[in-house]
Amino acid sequence: MHIVLDDTAMAAAGQGNVLASRLIHRAHVESSWFLYAPACALVEADRARPGTAEHLVSMPGITVLDLDLAAALAVARQETWAAAHSRYVAQPTPDRPDGAIIATTAPHRWAGEPVRVLDLTP
Repeated sequence: MHIVLDDTAMAAAGQGNVLASRLIHRAHVESSWFLYAPACALVEADRARPGTAEHLVSMPGITVLDLDLAAALAVARQETWAAAHSRYVAQPTPDRPDGAIIATTAPHRWAGEPVRVLDLTP
């Protein structure tokens, strides 16, 4: 299971969202679960809730994904970097042929986008 935390999910995790906490726990204890934190979304989450970045990167079950050249080109064409980087990371790759699911507390943000969404709204 491959899951991308968008900026809203990251901020929610820092505020004690039970569903986000369960995802983080599962990624820590199950080798087949992977949680990704796109760097641009991590920055936006930290702007919304200072301290979020340090909190999330200290967790062993979360992998921070840098903004490589391909991601930078995809992000540059979009309105918001956080959402664009999250969407880019969720796309299929050789390692993730089915892509990844975007975990969010703002599912309406992803309406009409070619991604699968996991609503973390309690």
